[in-house]
Amino acid sequence: MFLKKSSSPSDISNIVTVNAYNGKSYIYKNDKFQQLTKLSYNASNFITSYISNKDIITTTVNLSRGIPQEDIADILDIKAYEELGLDQASRYVISSIEIENAGEEREFHIFVAEPKSLEHLYLPIKEETKYIDLVIPAPLLYKTLYKREILQPNGTHCFIYFTKSDAFVALYRNGQYLYSKSIDFSLEQIYDKYCEIIGEKIDEKVFISLLESEGLKTVNPEYQKNLMKIFGEVFIHINDIIIYAKRAFQLDTIDQMYIGTENGPIIGLDEYSQNYLGLQSFELNFNYSINNDEWYIDQLQYLMLLNSFDYMEDEESVVNLTLYHRPPPFIQRASGQFIISTAAAISIGLAYPLVYLIGSYVNDARIYAMNIENQKLSAEVTKYKQILGEKKKEIDQLDNKITMLSDKYHAKTQTLTSIYDKKVNYRLKSGIFHTVAEELNRFGVHIDNIQTKENTVWLSLVSSDDRKLTELIKYVSDNHFNEINQIDIELIEKDSQSEYYRGLLKVDLR
Repeated sequence: MFLKKSSSPSDISNIVTVNAYNGKSYIYKNDKFQQLTKLSYNASNFITSYISNKDIITTTVNLSRGIPQEDIADILDIKAYEELGLDQASRYVISSIEIENAGEEREFHIFVAEPKSLEHLYLPIKEETKYIDLVIPAPLLYKTLYKREILQPNGTHCFIYFTKSDAFVALYRNGQYLYSKSIDFSLEQIYDKYCEIIGEKIDEKVFISLLESEGLKTVNPEYQKNLMKIFGEVFIHINDIIIYAKRAFQLDTIDQMYIGTENGPIIGLDEYSQNYLGLQSFELNFNYSINNDEWYIDQLQYLMLLNSFDYMEDEESVVNLTLYHRPPPFIQRASGQFIISTAAAISIGLAYPLVYLIGSYVNDARIYAMNIENQKLSAEVTKYKQILGEKKKEIDQLDNKITMLSDKYHAKTQTLTSIYDKKVNYRLKSGIFHTVAEELNRFGVHIDNIQTKENTVWLSLVSSDDRKLTELIKYVSDNHFNEINQIDIELIEKDSQSEYYRGLLKVDLR
């Protein structure tokens, strides 16, 4: 069975999957997956949700295989800020997954979400459940289908899924995530476009119901005509995404296409994929492998369940963007250890007076035993003094290492600041040359040579009249004094072999 677990934490017996966008949640309990009417706190529940493709940003980076594994996470964070142009002053939730390859460099997909977006979506859930163990980017939910051999990891597969708040296309190659893109045709947007076409507002529930039951093969010709127009636009956008992906990732073809929605399959979409994309599509529906009472369950709910099993087996195999991690067990928390220690101390304190009341012969025996114990403890003291000395040396070494790492961090900070300054404040020479060309053309002056060094430009000017040269210099001085430190005409002379005047102009830019 696809839902079989190989291992999981002993204190977890149920899995709860939550759609933060529509509020629906399901619980997997006693080998049955069924809808949950209300969320609540239960330490034995594993809580999973997903974040839509439109609420994340992604990039792909390559790293040398020589980089130590312990440094990978820090470097990927830095790369995410660089590649995606993130605000250096803001904090983001960043996670990544490695792409299996045999190349000279390691390749990683990086997924980034803003904490404000995560709080808006998941804080209401956290208030009910106290924690959220796993938040998965929606395009990565399909990876488990290959791990569990529901789909074979051969060729390139395209997944298209429509939810109320988002619609996205995800591409996988040989069982590995490749690329994803949202399109502006969520179920809610399709409904709005339909109302815009007919010029009136109809009941949204009625529209969704007709879309589920009759789809594009409805007997109502007007309804069918309008829907065909909308889905024609949908597949034009999808075709553009596929064309881009083929070019960007050197894909020869798309081998399989799966289309689904959170409400169930839309009748007639397979013909559109054939007509617009030249590809046969299949329904995205795996409910046959799960024990439930509903004819259809949102496939993202089902995929969240499978990914929960994968995460409990290997946390590194699943990208997790949660803000609200499960707290550690009571005895591992500082507060728990304090309470246990205090209770033990109180118990010992109350027991001691009772022992003291025992006769003196017991005290003599106790003193004798304590003398023996004192001898043992003296040896222990010597031992632990030696250990403490060694630990002090280790602490000194760690302090030195911290100092080195701090210096390294400072150097990286300066490097990033320098890179940012160059990216933001660097003066493009193409812009300087464009301005120079305009000014020269204005005064009928030509250039037969130009040289630059850092912020200094030398221009060899040619003009039929020496006054044009002086007028040019005066115009530049008057109109660009905020952009230059100095302008100087080092030479103006008449060319002995022609009727033209030559001048060497030097401009120091700010």
